[in-house]
Amino acid sequence: MKAIILSAGQGSRLLPLTEGRPKCLLPLGSRTLIEWQVWALTQGGVDEIAVVVGYHAPDVITLLKKLEGPKLKIRTVFNPFFKLADNLASCWLARHEMDRDFVILNGDTVIEPAIFQRLQASPAAPITVTIDKKDAYDADDMKVHLKGTRLLDIGKTLTPDRTDGESIGMLLFRGSGPKLFTDTLERIMHTPEGLKWWYLRAIAQIAEHHQVETSNIEGLNWGEVDFPADLESVSAMVADWG
Repeated sequence: MKAIILSAGQGSRLLPLTEGRPKCLLPLGSRTLIEWQVWALTQGGVDEIAVVVGYHAPDVITLLKKLEGPKLKIRTVFNPFFKLADNLASCWLARHEMDRDFVILNGDTVIEPAIFQRLQASPAAPITVTIDKKDAYDADDMKVHLKGTRLLDIGKTLTPDRTDGESIGMLLFRGSGPKLFTDTLERIMHTPEGLKWWYLRAIAQIAEHHQVETSNIEGLNWGEVDFPADLESVSAMVADWG
């Protein structure tokens, strides 16, 4: 299994903590954020990881080289547009890595290994979005609209009556899924909006005509690091992990 991690950004909402280092290198207990990601993925059988880097790329590359070993290959893809573009462009730059089944993980999402394992065990579908559910959702949540387990729409602006959960920032692409995704990325990047879009807007477009399923990970532990307060809560979460 191959994984792609999107870690090109600075994490400006975490300033001044990210003044001289990217979000993915922030310490969370005994490991940095990206080290926890690599650990969780390898626990689920990933042996090949491509990391999209940008802000302070040499520092990220130096750390990643220390994580490589006989059972794990790590490559990097440099995104020179990380200050100008959103993460759809990072996906487009890494499209050559999407040559077979793969999982994509947002650079600010920390997961326990059981989440990836549950995602892999989900029923076969071209694209599967990992979701969680809670009592209420805020403006920053990447909300999902479902019919059963099938994804109908995804975005931050979904109204409460069309919100059935939230994406945690982890997707699995299998079978025809990688080509569906790369073809959609290519088309969008040839439009004026390409640099401004989140890649999940591409998923929403695909869902209009193709099967996009979801994997519910309610009860399992994950966290998103966007604001300083998140560092404390996620650090507490990982305190008892390996």
